[in-house]
Parts: sequence; C-alpha cells; structure tokens
Amino acid sequence: MEPDAGDVDAIRELINIGVGRAAGMLNDITGCAITLTVPSIQIVEYAHFSKETGKEKDAALSTVSLNFRGPVSGIAALVFPPESAAHLVMLMTQENEGSGELDAIRIETLKEVGNIIINAVMGSIANVLRQHLSYSLPNYQELGISSLARSLHTQVDDRVVIANAHFRIEKTPINGNILLILEMGSMDALLTSIRGMDH
Repeated sequence: MEPDAGDVDAIRELINIGVGRAAGMLNDITGCAITLTVPSIQIVEYAHFSKETGKEKDAALSTVSLNFRGPVSGIAALVFPPESAAHLVMLMTQENEGSGELDAIRIETLKEVGNIIINAVMGSIANVLRQHLSYSLPNYQELGISSLARSLHTQVDDRVVIANAHFRIEKTPINGNILLILEMGSMDALLTSIRGMDH
C-alpha cells in the first residue's frame, strides 16, 4: 500500500499532535518556554533512505532511539547534530559548556527529551490504531547516520518516516529529525487505520 498526499498530511498531523503534547510536558518539567513543530515529513523506503544518508556517513549525530511493538512495529529515533544537542541541553539545564558534568547531564537530558517526544508521537499514532504499543527503554548513541541505520537492524523493505522537528526554546531555534522506521506491513496497518478515520 503506497501512501498518497492525504496520507502524508495525516501522518504529519498525528506527529504534530504528539510533539505538541511533548512540548507541553517539557514546558512543565523545565519551566522553559518550549514550542515544537513538524512542518514537513517524507516517507521513503529504507533502501533509499540508507543510500541518501550514506553521503553524510562520517558526520556523528546524537541519537535517542527505542523499539516499539504492536499492530505497527519498528524503531523511533530523535536525531540531532551534536552542536544542536549541546545547545538544547544547555538551554534546558542552564549548564554552561565548561561544566565537567555536561557529558553525563547531556546524555541523561537527551534520553529524557527523546523518551518524552517519541512516546508522545507514538501515543498519537496508537490512538488512531486504537491499540496498545509496547516500548523498549531509550538508547543513546553518537554515530554517523549510515552506522545508525546498520545499528537499528532495519530491513530493505522497511519504510522510514523522516519528520523535520523545529524546536524553539526561550526563542532560540534548534532543529533535529524524528525518524520512524516501520517494519514491513506496519505502514499498511497505519494507512488502513488513517483511511478508516474518514468513514
């Protein structure tokens, strides 16, 4: 089943509902003024995603990922360039870059942010499916995108939803990506549920 333009818009809207909820939770936790939007998404086959991103294989990225299982299964990840990740953590924790504790704080903060955002996005998708999804604990890695793709144990037939995430923390913009890697058959299940909403 191939996603059409209406499906892509519906998935983007589901992701935006999730990140909106996540931004509210992060506001409450940090006391910072945080907004989070996803203005655009792409849906590509994993083989195409891997080939395209291989061009940047040497650029290390800060990545929080977790597995999800249910009527749709796969991997969800929040991905930042390292400088964006460091900036995000400094804004949210008020720690400066010279702090000796920054590395440990950075990893724990990014895992917590990633966990909140990914769970909110997947919760939005689970509401459409009207079924429960189970999740693994979040995992933090710093590695290039091609190494990340290999580490996520994806298959050639998997579909990848690439969502451009725009953060604004105390008026400072920070960009990252939300990746949803859907195992074979999971995209069909999601599209069937989305199209069923219209009836």
